[in-house]
Amino acid sequence: MKRFQAYRLFEEDGKMSGRIVEMGIDELSPGVVTIRVAYSSINYKDALAATGQGNIIRGYPRVGGIDLSGTVVASQDARFREGDEVVVHGFGIGVEHDGGHAQYARVAGDWVLPLPRGLSLLDAATLGAAGYTAALSIHLMELNDLRPAAGKVVVNGATGGVASVAIDMLSRRGYQVTAITGKDAEHDYLKRLGASEILSRQSLQMGKKPLEKPLWAGAIDSVGGEFLAWLTRTMQAYGVIASFGNAGGAELNTTVIPFILRGIRLLGVNANSPMPLRKIVWERIATDLRPRHLGEIAHIIMLEDLPAACAKMLKAESRGRTVIQLET
Repeated sequence: MKRFQAYRLFEEDGKMSGRIVEMGIDELSPGVVTIRVAYSSINYKDALAATGQGNIIRGYPRVGGIDLSGTVVASQDARFREGDEVVVHGFGIGVEHDGGHAQYARVAGDWVLPLPRGLSLLDAATLGAAGYTAALSIHLMELNDLRPAAGKVVVNGATGGVASVAIDMLSRRGYQVTAITGKDAEHDYLKRLGASEILSRQSLQMGKKPLEKPLWAGAIDSVGGEFLAWLTRTMQAYGVIASFGNAGGAELNTTVIPFILRGIRLLGVNANSPMPLRKIVWERIATDLRPRHLGEIAHIIMLEDLPAACAKMLKAESRGRTVIQLET
């Protein structure tokens, strides 16, 4: 098989560096399913890894990229055949196993999900790990009785990849969505995705009482820290929070009062979930949770644009999903 391009991360003289290289299939991490990658994306974790921050990578050299979509070109696993379109995310790819920032990938069969009917490979990559996290958050919240009639759902860090997709999905489901963002220039973008109300993060009056005015039936939070603590204080009775990020801090300083007097529920969302749950959630992504504005959410780049895009993400200058086109 011909050699191909990859963005590979190296540790040299104690420092991390990344560059585009040519590789062969045999240089990739072992795996029984070989995929010609059509698209990958840049997630916050990828941006940290590609810039040597966060101590993300487990073993160098490494091809980053925690998600990918593409076509099977060879398989030793009877479940997959040449020509099958598939999605892969999580399971350590891009961290401890070579990931999606290359024109080919080689992975374990148990990590591979057939592309759900009705989604294209570009759709799947635009969604990727971020879209799956958004859908999983909504799925778990609805298992905990969240319904559109219950009241507003607030989405924090609203221009981020997970949040952008979540707003789109929630709006499609009939929820009244409030978006919180620190980017005043992006209000029109958030309205187009389906947010009915937008709050500026800088103008929030958080208060410090154990219980503040009840505002939200549901909350999707990628920020953590003081913002997540504020959400616990402002949930309605039996409100549900989905928490999956710590961009604003890993500490959570709150009290048990909202939990025992309002019965709120705080759900931890781990997107590296077992395959049976992935199949359920991806089926919902392709049907009742399918976003309506993926074209607006996606910003498509080429592999050589990856370093600049990672730097932009870490400076909080990006929005939506940055998708890397790898198939030429």
